Amino acid sequence: MKIPKTLTTLRSLAQNEDLNFLLTNRVPRIALTVAVGRLSKIRSPLLCSFLMFVWRLFVDLDLADAEQASFDSLHACFTRKLKPDARPLDPRPGVLVSPSDGIVGEHGRIHNGTVFQAKGFPYTLGELLGSQPDALVFEGGSYVTLRLTSAMYHRFHAPHDLSIQQVNYINGDTWNVNPIALKRVERLFCKNERAVIHARLGKGNFPIALVPVAAILVASIRLHFVNVLLHLSYPGPNQIRCNANVSKGEELGWFEHGSTIIVLAPEGFELSETVQAGAQVRMGQSLMHLPQETH
Repeated sequence: MKIPKTLTTLRSLAQNEDLNFLLTNRVPRIALTVAVGRLSKIRSPLLCSFLMFVWRLFVDLDLADAEQASFDSLHACFTRKLKPDARPLDPRPGVLVSPSDGIVGEHGRIHNGTVFQAKGFPYTLGELLGSQPDALVFEGGSYVTLRLTSAMYHRFHAPHDLSIQQVNYINGDTWNVNPIALKRVERLFCKNERAVIHARLGKGNFPIALVPVAAILVASIRLHFVNVLLHLSYPGPNQIRCNANVSKGEELGWFEHGSTIIVLAPEGFELSETVQAGAQVRMGQSLMHLPQETH
């Protein structure tokens, strides 16, 4: 009977805004991220079981849809695959699907090159993407911020049939990306490590961008279509040209913990009615509707 009370107390403390911000940001973020990354990759079922026990003290970790039931490292659990058909894909050609599981954050129309990370906290796409010309192609378009919690499925997928042309890797910090930090740290996404995936949608040749943003304890992004692991010590090149054609729902890569993906689409794309702040979405569900003339 004491265990549930202990869990409640720990989770209550973790949800205290001041304490949460202090413990997850006012620490040596990069050093802690590197250390946890190394620890998570140690292959030891006993150590993994202990780390997962500690992890579960703070979050509800549900592995019911995981492809395997046990893991030899925490990294293997973080980057787990799912059972076949665990994430049904919206097959409609006029729908851009969610590339990942996540909680919907700020979203809406891109106006004057500006979007929001939280109410009253704007940032510019030019700074996020590292290029003002790249930002201009999305003026008047739509954006959605998807936050992945540590317990979620961490792989991300193609939101539609795409031709991926380039990845821009931007080194940076590892601030926490939870709502508490987003309400306190200006332009947070523009400060953190991130990869900007530039692609063209097969039908209509529309530009699409996916921006996986790293965070504390997660500063490695694996992309299947480029033969590098993007991490804090990655030496470059920062602009990686590629020519990869992927199908809707095809796996693109993974985070090594939990973080954020920002989805950008040009003018004419409309957000799905299910996209509401705080709503939880799953990979494969409708995120945006393509312009009517392309259906």
